[in-house]
Amino acid sequence: MSVIMMLRVKGDPAALESYASNHGETLKKIASEGKAKGCIHHHFAAADGEVLVIDEWPSEEAFRDFFDNQAEIPEVMAKVGAKGKPEVMVYRKLETPDSF
Repeated sequence: MSVIMMLRVKGDPAALESYASNHGETLKKIASEGKAKGCIHHHFAAADGEVLVIDEWPSEEAFRDFFDNQAEIPEVMAKVGAKGKPEVMVYRKLETPDSF
């Protein structure tokens, strides 16, 4: 059974969008490494003054192994002006008949 991981960090969503426009290959490389480690889905979302990462992973351990060992993520976070330590929340995905 997979897990939904949400990572929330203070920062400027526009800075992330600008970085993504100019450094798409870096983000694609990180995503490719995530897929190789088992990531099923990956999305960014934003609200006023914060960025949210929403992923689906086969397990919390698979996410932690990727996140804790991927060298470029901290560099990207610094370049887009992320502030403080990210808050990571992991939830067990519920399989219900209305899922799509």
